[in-house]
Amino acid sequence: MKEHQSKAARIKSMKGKQSVVSLTGYDYATGRLLDEAGVDLILVGDSLGMVVLGFPDTTHVTMDHMLHHVAAVARGAKMALIVGDLPIHSYDTPEQAVENAKRLHEAGADAVKLEGGVRQQAKVKAIVDAGIPVLGHMGMLPQRVLEEGGYKKKGKSESEAEAILEGCLALQEAGVFGIVLESVVGSAAMMLTEKLSVPTIGIGCGNANCDGEVAVITDIVGAYPWFVPPFATVRANVAADTKAAAIAYADAVRSGEGAARHV
Repeated sequence: MKEHQSKAARIKSMKGKQSVVSLTGYDYATGRLLDEAGVDLILVGDSLGMVVLGFPDTTHVTMDHMLHHVAAVARGAKMALIVGDLPIHSYDTPEQAVENAKRLHEAGADAVKLEGGVRQQAKVKAIVDAGIPVLGHMGMLPQRVLEEGGYKKKGKSESEAEAILEGCLALQEAGVFGIVLESVVGSAAMMLTEKLSVPTIGIGCGNANCDGEVAVITDIVGAYPWFVPPFATVRANVAADTKAAAIAYADAVRSGEGAARHV
């Protein structure tokens, strides 16, 4: 338990000193590669619902899904802080939140993440009191996408930005070591970063407005070409290379050349 807490404390200590580098990972190989690349934080996010399992959004992801993927990543990553998402309806009460946080921790997560602010304060405190670090999540909340009418930028008005700040301060008081800010307009993200004592990790918040960034791994490597968020920078073309390799293999087999190397 102390090792997990020290990893989270390291991320917290980076506030104002060094940018926090975060990426999502969903399997052993990716976890190992990201660890070898020196990524600070690997988020086993419920975004796996879309980019791995083919669901339309994160609301279909279950605890069993998360436990399976957290365990796989944990087998590959040893140095980075591994954060496991608590999926929708896995933290409806403080007691349930602690129980499921412990399950993710036992599967290999160093910390857990949940969405929301003020109404999650007691749950965050309960998890932290149980010895498990918590990463907060404010701004656009994917688990509420259906009730909020889709994916929309947050913090556009002063009142909305203040409401996000109120939620962030509640999380900070409850003991989170950091907060993900998703799709918050740049000026609001910068304000939140300045006013909080814990690191903010942005996604879709513009450049240099937070203490670090997190990206979905399939976005940056080009492995999921059917949808790429407008704020994502694609740095490779894994989808095209995979398809080309499969076509080359199929051609070799069908031509009678065979796919195996000659020895």
